[in-house]
Amino acid sequence: MRRPTMTDVAREVGVTAKTVSRVLNDDGPVAVETRERVMAAVRKLGYQPNLMARNMRVGARDAAIGLVIPEMGNPFFGTVAGGIESAVRARGLTLIVGSSSETPELEQSLIAAFLARRVSALMIVPSAASDHRHLRSERVAGLPIVFLDRPAVGLTADSVVSANRAGARSGVAHLISYGHRRIGFVGDVPPALYTRRERFQGYRDALEAAGLPFDRTLVDTGHDADAAAQATLRLLALPAPPTALFAGNNLAAMGAVVALAKSGRKEVALVGFDDLPLAEVLDPPLTVVAQDPEAIGVAAAERVLLRLDGDRSRARGTLVPTRLIVRGSGEQPPRGAPTGVSLPAR
Repeated sequence: MRRPTMTDVAREVGVTAKTVSRVLNDDGPVAVETRERVMAAVRKLGYQPNLMARNMRVGARDAAIGLVIPEMGNPFFGTVAGGIESAVRARGLTLIVGSSSETPELEQSLIAAFLARRVSALMIVPSAASDHRHLRSERVAGLPIVFLDRPAVGLTADSVVSANRAGARSGVAHLISYGHRRIGFVGDVPPALYTRRERFQGYRDALEAAGLPFDRTLVDTGHDADAAAQATLRLLALPAPPTALFAGNNLAAMGAVVALAKSGRKEVALVGFDDLPLAEVLDPPLTVVAQDPEAIGVAAAERVLLRLDGDRSRARGTLVPTRLIVRGSGEQPPRGAPTGVSLPAR
């Protein structure tokens, strides 16, 4: 069944399509009786005006915010989107989401589509190797643009990110406090990805602070859970394997959990960056450095709303703190640790 058109409404009432347009857009004089008949026909036929076409025609902004995320299936980004939506809904704004699949080309295509429909603001989680210089003219023209989870490249703009480096440092230091000296790192790819780079630096910071040498053989990568599981198995197969692992994101942690369970290596301590659903019911329950994705979304939305309200101050970066959640997987000393090692109370 086709959707009713403006022409259908005009035919129902016995007026021209231009008269219907005047009524719907409050654009020009129309008799009160005619206006009432037009609105009654709109309700009867279930006609929905094409607001995007109207906005493009008159040069107005759409009451929508475009959000580009790297992956639809990652629960982290779903929670970020939920935080944004909860903050903008009260202002009558609609959130439209598209996935770049971590490719700069698709990211630019989505941005172009959002700009073509004249969204009120853009919110972007940059893909790896993306460049945002092409948005400079939009930024200068006053379009609110906020980057989440990762900052812009080649563009000065508002950003809201987690305290990645500090959070990773605290997670690795936690493992060190339980006597671990060989700690593996399972991170995302590519290595230049902002979040991976920051968390890897936090891992190295903790080693350096404890006077431990950095061993490149203890570092492996995997973008999804399956690849992270394979990376974990490679680390466990080393001649001198790690006694503990730090997983650089939620998918890496999922892969590490699967690999440790399948290989029966419950003695290997594990701390993940970012929380997981059902982390508390794993065996052992997963210790994590938890981000606050909802807070990231809310903070980014609040920044957009301030910009829409006329704030023209300089671009601002917001850092959202992380917190260590102790559950059990990261609180076991290495097997055969000397009895004299002083460990923190559980």
